[in-house]
Amino acid sequence: MKYITFAVPCYNSESYMEHCIESLLVGGRDVEIIVVDDGSTDNTAKIADKYEKKYPDIVRAVHKENGGHGSGVNKGLELATGLYYKVVDSDDWVDEESLKKVLDTIKKLKKDNTLVDMMVVNYVYERHNEQKEIKYVNTLPEGKVFGWDEVGKFRKDAYLLMHSVIYNTKFLRKTGLKLPEKTFYVDNIFVYYPLPYIKTMYYLNIPFYRYFIGRDDQSVNEKTMIKRIDQQLYVNKLMIDFYNPYDYWETNKNLAKYLIHYIDIIMSVSSILLQISNTEEHQQKRKELWEYLKKKNPKLYKTCKLSVSGATCLPRFLAIPGYKVAQKIYKFN
Repeated sequence: MKYITFAVPCYNSESYMEHCIESLLVGGRDVEIIVVDDGSTDNTAKIADKYEKKYPDIVRAVHKENGGHGSGVNKGLELATGLYYKVVDSDDWVDEESLKKVLDTIKKLKKDNTLVDMMVVNYVYERHNEQKEIKYVNTLPEGKVFGWDEVGKFRKDAYLLMHSVIYNTKFLRKTGLKLPEKTFYVDNIFVYYPLPYIKTMYYLNIPFYRYFIGRDDQSVNEKTMIKRIDQQLYVNKLMIDFYNPYDYWETNKNLAKYLIHYIDIIMSVSSILLQISNTEEHQQKRKELWEYLKKKNPKLYKTCKLSVSGATCLPRFLAIPGYKVAQKIYKFN
């Protein structure tokens, strides 16, 4: 039995993908590693095939035409046979001891017939010689199965990312999740879309996922994000369209609060990038984004205007310094 499937979407990843795969191999035959070669033009395909040949009962190499990160995630989910599904980007890796703890936890949950919809783990920003672990203590209960009623308030620097979630494979498929192809920043959809379907969760306070920051060509590099701002805005608008958080307010207030929290964060990211760019075109796109939210959900618009994302609409000479301070404190980008 495979307790967890790791999907590793790869595009021209020859210089770092082996480190990623080696960290996952610590799971042995308890894990399945699907390396998705997304139409690479370097030696990515050869490396994937090498690992499949060496570990045929653990690694599967999949080769497909280029469709973007979301396409790789979709393909991995389609082929996964593990009880749980985890995406690990090819320039990231996992902590070996933490992986063993995750597997032990899944085995216990299965034995107790309490397989949860989503597991949450900590992730660590790895930027050259700097490390910062993002934890969910005082927000999520530790070492027990829980629901939304036991979820506390998320800190602004500790919202759920693709790095921190591990989904029950059957659950995720039932949500109907399908990420847009040839689009960056769909990892936000991967986390946001399933939220209203989640009934049970389990939090492990361990530094499981190692999130590398610092490559010039990374999609989360500030300059790259500004260059691809239209894709960020596309994802932002899709998330606005998915749900009205206030529809859940009476029946599941904590879920509603977190949906609002997540939209607030995404609006902040989009708005501040457009402020940093400071072109007339991008200032207009910032106004259009807020008008889009106002038209789609006036109540959510008012909430965001009074929150973090609203601060990004202050005059540029006020908004940018605040962002730079937050960047230094929280070590993102």
